[in-house]
Amino acid sequence: MNIELKEISSFFETEYPLNKDGLRKLLSLFKLEKLKRGTQILNAGTEEKKLRFLNKGVVREYYATSDKETNINFYTEPQFITDLTSFNANSRTKKYQETLSDVELLAIDKSSFRKLLNEYDCGKSFIDLSFQRLLKNKELFEYNRITKSPEELYNELFIYRPNWLEKIPQYRIASYLNITPETLSRIRKRIS
Repeated sequence: MNIELKEISSFFETEYPLNKDGLRKLLSLFKLEKLKRGTQILNAGTEEKKLRFLNKGVVREYYATSDKETNINFYTEPQFITDLTSFNANSRTKKYQETLSDVELLAIDKSSFRKLLNEYDCGKSFIDLSFQRLLKNKELFEYNRITKSPEELYNELFIYRPNWLEKIPQYRIASYLNITPETLSRIRKRIS
């Protein structure tokens, strides 16, 4: 197995066990994409056409209006970064994604992916598990944003997402916490 497929293969073996033939065929369909820092990989108003797996690098996910961008997620570890709602429902996304570093993605187009899932009859469990996780994470995120102070949220990042604090600029973290960079600086000083 080539080195680019090592992370995604490990991900499937632990997270979504598939039959060996189905997994081998799936992995053979992914194409490697290398993108430079600052590349837009998803734009609001477009339909998600690829299943994308972040192999290496950092990606931010955000909403944008004419006067403000709000970061809603960061991807720093090997994982799927596809907007599954848009991908599965053939609908337009409301999200943007941008690379914060040089990035290595593995991608498969939607039609090839669906054809494979039908052939191996393993897609329903993959989609169901993915949506369950997505909804669980979204609910937790919304709950935390409403019930916790920015300082409590920052403490959780410190505990559960230390790689974010190492790899993501502080002004982006401030946007994620919905506070100003100055407020984040004061929080960091109090915690230190």
